[in-house]
Amino acid sequence: MRRLLIMLVGLAAATWAARDVYSELNAMLPVPEPLFIDVPRGATMNGLLRDLEQRGLLQSPRQRLYLSWYARLTGQARALKAGEYSLATGLRALDLTALLASGQVVLHELTLVEGWSFAQALAAVRAHPALAHTLPETGAGEALMTALGQAARHPEGRFYPDTYRFPRGTRDVEFLRRAHKALERALAEEWAARAPDLPYHSADEALTMASIVERETGRVDERGEIAGVFVRRLQKGMRLQTDPAVIYGLGARFDGNLRKRDLLADGPYNTYTRAGLPPTPICLPGRAALHAALHPRPGKTLYFVSRGDGSHVFSETFAEHDAAVRKFQLKKRRSAPK
Repeated sequence: MRRLLIMLVGLAAATWAARDVYSELNAMLPVPEPLFIDVPRGATMNGLLRDLEQRGLLQSPRQRLYLSWYARLTGQARALKAGEYSLATGLRALDLTALLASGQVVLHELTLVEGWSFAQALAAVRAHPALAHTLPETGAGEALMTALGQAARHPEGRFYPDTYRFPRGTRDVEFLRRAHKALERALAEEWAARAPDLPYHSADEALTMASIVERETGRVDERGEIAGVFVRRLQKGMRLQTDPAVIYGLGARFDGNLRKRDLLADGPYNTYTRAGLPPTPICLPGRAALHAALHPRPGKTLYFVSRGDGSHVFSETFAEHDAAVRKFQLKKRRSAPK
């Protein structure tokens, strides 16, 4: 009888313990709204659970102990991965250790915009709080290109405009390395499939042309025509006479108003005073601009002028172009506020 009683007490205790373990492991954690936690490199599951208990996320030492046992038995303790995690409302205690062992860290986003200059892209990278900032305040472009193994190249135009996702703590150099590789890949693909008889000596020259096309128009349907105008100008030995290149060369001196004296002042980016392409790209070109530069629309047009609504009028002769300039540019001046 005594043995039976002991067995019954033991069974009851085991049943209670099993129910307690089950209850604690399946209990909802007190997460009223999405909570972000950071798991540092070298952290242990026990240490992390202790920290979460102190923060009130685990409601008792018993719950922490059960979770620690559970994580060890399932191998999750050994699989703990560093990073930033988002804890959702309704998360069970046992789902917490599974999440921390999954490596499903929070991914942040940053978009490099088509037509941005490298300076604008770098400013956006420096302003993002989830990136680790390692580039120097001065000479960042040179330091970056050296880190990328491209020390002899100017950074302008070398980074593909796109939306990139990354975990917190990603180094700025590694983020930009991804954008650089994406640009190199897109350029190589377009260069390999380029149209015949183009006036480029290298893919780098095509990249420079793509950057000009990118800055000249935001309309995808016009990029091939604008590229065609500039390609035919190069083939005929005409100067490109593209305002965006001049503006890029002016840098901080440009106040939003391009003047005649700016067009007459010689400089490496002044395509009014110098023949051929400028020495570097002038912005980050997107895929459509790369494609246009390497697949220009055939035709005879050599000039274009803005209508003032984002579209352009294309002309084959200077007389036609002059008439279009007088029509649309004078109209623009007359309609400008006094």
